[in-house]
Amino acid sequence: MAHTMPVYNWNDVRKHVTKDDTWIVIDGLVYDVTKWKYKHPGGQKMLMNQAGQDCTDSWMAFHNDKVAVGKYLRPLCVGRLEASENKETELMKDFRELRATVEKMGLFRASPWFFGFVMFHILALEFGGWFIVYYFGTSWLALLAASLLLVTAQAQAGWAQHDYGHHSVFNNSKINKFIHIFLLNFFKGVSSSWWNYRHYLHHAKPNTIKKDPDIRLELFFLTGKVLPVEFGKKKKGFMPYAHQHQYWFLVLPPLLLPLYFHYEVPYYLWSRRNYVEMFWMASFFVRYVVMFKPFLGVAGALTFYLFVRFIESHWFVWTTQMNHIPMDVDYDEDLDWVTSQLKATCNVEQSLFNDWFSGHLNFQIEHHLFPTMPRHNLHKAAPLVKSLCEKHGLDYKCKTLFGAMRDIVGSLKASGELWYEAYHM
Repeated sequence: MAHTMPVYNWNDVRKHVTKDDTWIVIDGLVYDVTKWKYKHPGGQKMLMNQAGQDCTDSWMAFHNDKVAVGKYLRPLCVGRLEASENKETELMKDFRELRATVEKMGLFRASPWFFGFVMFHILALEFGGWFIVYYFGTSWLALLAASLLLVTAQAQAGWAQHDYGHHSVFNNSKINKFIHIFLLNFFKGVSSSWWNYRHYLHHAKPNTIKKDPDIRLELFFLTGKVLPVEFGKKKKGFMPYAHQHQYWFLVLPPLLLPLYFHYEVPYYLWSRRNYVEMFWMASFFVRYVVMFKPFLGVAGALTFYLFVRFIESHWFVWTTQMNHIPMDVDYDEDLDWVTSQLKATCNVEQSLFNDWFSGHLNFQIEHHLFPTMPRHNLHKAAPLVKSLCEKHGLDYKCKTLFGAMRDIVGSLKASGELWYEAYHM
């Protein structure tokens, strides 16, 4: 029946890129997702950001059960692309062959032993933090030792929820979702749906202005080479961006988790009337008070919690931003999947410490190319990805842990200088 379908070219497809008329292309077929985007698990903005574009590789990357998801796609198909309009390049062809190779290698199969240990050591660390206070009391030394264990438990739980959020542990999406809610809402006091909304937008269009929420920092920081010049020429913003590499240390690392997230996450849930997740998020604070009220009182328990978040925030910010902030930040150029991910991500050298400290997100390139791949297999895919990059002349960046963190500050300084020049031109 394929030959009886309407045939379109890219000019036709790109006419349908509005909120009320949204088309995308997957594997040569054209889909009208205008109404479906509001039912999409990743949110309607996810599909709006890809309107008028070829989404084949991003669709492959995010969906494990392609047969099941395909059932939702079939009724949305409105035609096919002209054969001459095929945008598949040698790079795209080689990457799709590479994906098939890593699938055959079993790199998308998770190890229950690995993730079982991850969960055990998180719970053990959390219990250890409570036990120190219970056994040794509330001296400053005991509280400091307890806080270090609790910070580590929370940070590692952050990496673990990331695995379940990407459905890279169990084949059953409901089990992944249940554990994701347990780790994020109950164990960390955040929100599963909020995380999904932000994180999938980031993955689909990393470091893309207006499409990646993780780089919406212009209230305090300007990243890349494009935004600083725009803001400088238009005299936008109120911060002294030329000094952003200096006040960075006082703003994002210490304040993101203990201050900003306590505003954004509740606002997100309240605006969407997501009362179920609000309940589970509230249960975290009840849990924390129950754990530490007998020793510190209610106010003391919450103050202790904020101190833990303050320390964890430094760990979280430096580790998550070292792979992206120093990389290219630009508007959507409709690049192929591989090129867009390589321009926006870099790796950090492998070691037992680096793997554990970053939750294997030191393999950020491989994670972005294969977001549902279990993290303990990312290092196995790395040599193949590196070989692909060498063949096609793509820059595969891998840094030391300290070098990657240092580059955050260096890139902020360079962006601030661009803003200063444009502002005073």
